[in-house]
Formats: sequence, C-alpha cells, structure tokens
Amino acid sequence: MRAIDIVERALEKHGPPVYVRHEIVHNRYVVESLKTKGARFVEDLSEVPAGAITVFSAHGVSRAVEDDAQSRGLSVLDATCPLVAKVHKEGQRYVDHGRTVILIGHAGHPEVEGTLGQLSGPVYLVQNQADVSALDIPSDTPLAYITQTTLSVDDTRSTILAIKKRFTNVIGPDIRDICYATQNRQTAVRELSKKVDLILVVGASNSSNSNRLREIGAEAGIPSYLVADGSEIDPAWVSGKSTIGITAGASAPEVLVNDVIDALRGIGPVEVEMLPGVEESVEFRLPNELVDA
Repeated sequence: MRAIDIVERALEKHGPPVYVRHEIVHNRYVVESLKTKGARFVEDLSEVPAGAITVFSAHGVSRAVEDDAQSRGLSVLDATCPLVAKVHKEGQRYVDHGRTVILIGHAGHPEVEGTLGQLSGPVYLVQNQADVSALDIPSDTPLAYITQTTLSVDDTRSTILAIKKRFTNVIGPDIRDICYATQNRQTAVRELSKKVDLILVVGASNSSNSNRLREIGAEAGIPSYLVADGSEIDPAWVSGKSTIGITAGASAPEVLVNDVIDALRGIGPVEVEMLPGVEESVEFRLPNELVDA
C-alpha cells in the first residue's frame, strides 16, 4: 500500500524517528509493525520536534494542519491517498464555481475531517437521507456533492438520490472517485454471502470499510464477525459450519488473513479455495524524493 511504502522508505532514507500524523492506515498490526522500525505516531503536530520528518496519513489533512506544519518547519511527506486528494481538488473547484458543497461521509472520520478542512467555502456534512432532509438550504441553491472515498457506490446511492430529489440545481463527480478497493471488496462479499455459512472479516475495529464488510454479510443473513487476527476467532462461531468465507478490509495485510486461516486449521481440517474477483492493478506514484530510496 502506497502510504505504508512512504513511511518505510522514509525510514530507510532518513533513519528513525519518522513522525506520522494519525495512524497511517486503520490497522493496528501495520501500525505496531512500523513502530518497531522507528515510526512514531502522533495525533497533533505539537508532538513533533521542529524540523522532523513528518508523514501525513492516507486519510489526508486539513489546510490548517498543512499550514501548521509549514510554520513549524516540518519536513513533510504527504501520503494522502491520490483518490482523497482528487476529492479535495474537486470539492474546491465546485466552491470556486460558486456552489455550496455537500460532503457525504461519516462524522469524525479522519478523511472527512481533512476534506472539511480543505474547502474554503460553505460545506455541509451528511451521513444519510435524514441528514439531507434536515439541511437548512433553499431548494434552488447551486449545489455539488462529494463523497468520502471509502464509501461504495451502494453506500452513497440513496443519499445522492435524496439530494437530487430535494434540490433542483445539483452536480456531482464520477463514480470513479469511489475507492476501487472499497467497491471491489463489497461486491465480493455480496457474492461470497451466497456460498458460505459464516463470514470472517479481517480488519481493525476502527476501519470504516472493514466494519461495512461485516454489515453487508449480516444484511445478507450470514453470521459475520470482524476479527483483527486469528486469536479473536471464537470456536463456537464455526461449530456446525461447513463453508467459511474470509475477506479483509482494504488496509489489512495478507499475513493477517493467513493467520486467520491458520487459526481455523487449529479448530479443524481446512481446505482453501480462492474465489474469482476483480484484479487490482492500480498503482500510484510515490513522492519524488522517495522514488530512489
């Protein structure tokens, strides 16, 4: 994953410590692994010594954080996901054209906080259709909507329809702004739920997309559980189950998936079958200063 590569290459090039604002991705295994290599995770730039190498997480940051880093002379490597950065630019372009922006996303999520802080004009956060109904905006106001990238097309469809139904002058971005990893995984879980008796989602409890995968399995009527690794599996879950589906959040490394499979082997015989799915071949460039690291 690009953001993780940025931290690792920064450590290789500059040596520890490298400071990372917020968890680089929402996965404790990844965070702890980077800590052992010399990464130090902070929630506020005040915790970073002046001039230190600082990495912004994949979720992106507000302009205020960018300005704070510059004023303190921090050497910043921006690991913001390019899809998130694209939403920032798109949202600001809407503002520059005189439109009020509606951001569809989860309140308090780091990506949402960063996006809200990137736009210089009026922006409203909505999470669902009820929030759209509660907006105190005239129906003919020129509007544009943008979305948190880790929400799928299905997650945002009803909210977008509510916006278009209530307001008369609305534009929005192409669905390609949705994180491909999020959409692919949700589609795969819907297919998986047709074939299994139980679903295990490998991911962190604070991972928005991992929690959504578990919800999709449950919505399909399949018992579904979110586990960080194999140690969190309750043998009672698999009792009487003949076919178990395993998926993972976008930031969960393969080593954790294998750990879950090994834990199942400790409960009983396991035969692993990989289901066909979309091949993810998208790659984003690293910052130029790290390309040769």
